[in-house]
Amino acid sequence: MPTGNPKPQTVASKKYQDKVGWISKSYKLKKEVVELYADACEKAGVSQSGQLMKMMKEFADKTNREHSE
Repeated sequence: MPTGNPKPQTVASKKYQDKVGWISKSYKLKKEVVELYADACEKAGVSQSGQLMKMMKEFADKTNREHSE
């Protein structure tokens, strides 16, 4: 639950995120790479988070397949 005195929408959002399994991650990345990635996502018409999740899943699936053989 959010700390302090959260608004009802904040509480509802947190409850929904917990229910569907969303988490927040924080990474330190080079500014140049982040800007190139943001530009590429905009040109491709995809969201940055959606594309990142797709690439992470593809990498995990491929790596896990290779290491389970």
